[in-house]
Amino acid sequence: MTNLVDSTSRFPRRLDDEARSQLFTDARTANAFDATPVSQAQLAEIWELAKWAPTAANLQPLRVTYVNSPEGRQRLVGHMSEGNKAKTLGAPAVAVLAFDSRFHEHIPTVAPFRAEMVPMLETNEETRLSMARFNAALQAGYFVMAVRAVGFAAGPMGGFDASALDADFFPDGRWRSTLVVNIGHPGEGAWRDRLPRLDQTETVQWA
Repeated sequence: MTNLVDSTSRFPRRLDDEARSQLFTDARTANAFDATPVSQAQLAEIWELAKWAPTAANLQPLRVTYVNSPEGRQRLVGHMSEGNKAKTLGAPAVAVLAFDSRFHEHIPTVAPFRAEMVPMLETNEETRLSMARFNAALQAGYFVMAVRAVGFAAGPMGGFDASALDADFFPDGRWRSTLVVNIGHPGEGAWRDRLPRLDQTETVQWA
């Protein structure tokens, strides 16, 4: 007889203050990293954690390219904005996050109960790309949180020439870059002062 685990008896649990601090209240974008390397196994662990977070209909359009070879890093740096070049060159690891513009081809695997979406999305590129961008943006946020959860600092950046990067790294046009994330242990001068957050009186309503 198979023993089924009732997940509702285990989750959700309130995270302790240290965990919430690492993920949210004390976490900031890192602008400098020390020389401690980040292994391929650790990078794989980040994705193995990030991939479980939810997307609409489990569509999962985000794709990740870790650019860690010296040659690849130089190519990537050439596409970064001037203020991000040194950060990208000095980070122990860098991830290029992209969305798969043909994510719908995987629907029979990831969402077999929505197989009717495949032909609809094949013929409606506007809807398909809109879904890809929205869900990949969700997953990009999860990816940054996974970097923190595994014990690294993240430096997400949108300052790069996406068209040139895509032509270089994704020449078939299927993947389209959305974010570059530096990954590693924070170095000297990594943190800027914490910037303000809006108060609940300006951001939250009760109905």
